[in-house]
Amino acid sequence: MQWRAVVAQRDALGESPFWHPHEQMLYWIDIPGRALRRADAAGGAADSWTMPEEPGCIAPIEGGGIMIAMRGGIYRSAGWGGALERIARTDDDPRTTRFNDGKADPAGRFWAGTIYEPRDRRLAKLYSLDLRGGRPPAVEVKAGDAITANGLAWSPDARTMYWADTPGHVVHAFPWDVAANVLGEPRVLRQFGGKPPGWKPGDAGYGGRPDGAAVDAQGNYWCAMFEGARVLQLSPGGELLGEYPVPVRCPTMPCFGGPDLRTLFVTSASHGRPAQELREFPLSGRVIAAQVAVPGLPVNFVRP
Repeated sequence: MQWRAVVAQRDALGESPFWHPHEQMLYWIDIPGRALRRADAAGGAADSWTMPEEPGCIAPIEGGGIMIAMRGGIYRSAGWGGALERIARTDDDPRTTRFNDGKADPAGRFWAGTIYEPRDRRLAKLYSLDLRGGRPPAVEVKAGDAITANGLAWSPDARTMYWADTPGHVVHAFPWDVAANVLGEPRVLRQFGGKPPGWKPGDAGYGGRPDGAAVDAQGNYWCAMFEGARVLQLSPGGELLGEYPVPVRCPTMPCFGGPDLRTLFVTSASHGRPAQELREFPLSGRVIAAQVAVPGLPVNFVRP
């Protein structure tokens, strides 16, 4: 793949990219930078919108607007730079837990997982919020027993949901009843090897851990491998179909975009990375992009 930087701006921790088909714009966030960003496919300078807390994930709303899961709850805005309305929160302690990876499902519900920042107990959860038809906002716990929720995605037939626990180096596949919003018993899609004791960035022997993900039109699961400097393409059965090196040590999440959905955009991290790594990978923290043969699935919209 031939990778290019989409924007000149470097994020501390870029995440949650999606391609907005109506606006022909790429949206993403910088979590510790407390900002939402957007840019067209040509790149250049990104528009930035400062948030009052760390945003964990975003999704477009049908009819206009954007859904934002932040440390203190789930918010929506009628448009870019508009007023933020908190519509739901959880019982999690915001001093130790914040929202992380999330997106809308094929039926229009909003999903967001959490990260338990002390990382000493498996207290992260996956929540679902259904606002369709004017339902009163209420979040439901759909999965748990994780430390860092990541890798959320759905199969093209909406019968399988994927979810990863990054520190566990594992991606699970859940049978999913889209109408009832019920998850079945998960299977392991892929278990990756853990970080070797004493490993340092640049050492051999470690392929990274699963971060954010996207699914292509053929149902394959594309996963960013944090600290692995690669993006993987897995079959619905978990077989490795492709391994694509990227010019950043810490890719965080892919998405498909562009007019034909054949551009693979990948966010990345620079915050807290060693100086030598940033010299070796000068695009760290940037959004990068490359062309792929198989298009991805379009972004799902939250339905109010």
